[in-house]
Amino acid sequence: MQYGIGHLSVIPIRATSDPSSEMISQVLYGDHFKIKEERKYFSRIHLVFDDFEGWIQNNQITKISEEQFQEINARTKPIHNTDFLLYASTQNNELLPIVIGSRMDIAPILGHHIETMPEMPLGQKSNLVDTALLYLNTPYLTGGKTPFGIDSSGFTQMVYKINGNKLLRRTEEQSSQGEALSFIEESEPGDLAFFDNSEGIIDHVGIILKDNYIIHAAGHVRIDRLDHTGIFNTQKRMYTHSLRVIKKVVP
Repeated sequence: MQYGIGHLSVIPIRATSDPSSEMISQVLYGDHFKIKEERKYFSRIHLVFDDFEGWIQNNQITKISEEQFQEINARTKPIHNTDFLLYASTQNNELLPIVIGSRMDIAPILGHHIETMPEMPLGQKSNLVDTALLYLNTPYLTGGKTPFGIDSSGFTQMVYKINGNKLLRRTEEQSSQGEALSFIEESEPGDLAFFDNSEGIIDHVGIILKDNYIIHAAGHVRIDRLDHTGIFNTQKRMYTHSLRVIKKVVP
């Protein structure tokens, strides 16, 4: 078994070993992974954080030893970037941009230096909302997980990750986590709302705000009204998503 780590700001994960195939997720700086299959130009990887698998280009992989991999696994309090963007300096004194949500504590393993480590949130549920608002107006991008492009499950995953909580990558997977609530009135800001399509497949998720609002990624990260029917877009004067279930994932 071989192991690797994200040494660039953002690396696309694709559905197949083809540079033109769909981007289904991303490796952020500091994400570590197992290399499950290696081909001439692409390798299939398994991300440790969320058990997600896909293909990335071999020239974007930095391999690490099994000892380094296990050392990273053993760390119980990873430090994630809470700033929109900061910079690390490489061994060649080059600047490397690091986006919000990237893992900072492994920089020394890569030989990188970060002048000031960001302060981690205190783990309070109210911090989820504050973090979510940092992504407001981020454009929608299938497979994206950054403020330069994000999808609905990538948005919720990153907000929770920055605050020390683990969500899986896909929307349906996230809907299996946590405790289901019977009514919106039982929810609190920071809880998750899931929505399904006409075929009953859960395909959208957002973060509940106070006073019956929700922040979610649809076209861009936006704030809309939420009720027992679903999401009501006040600009379009119509419901855009049908509510399926409310979940409390963290206390």
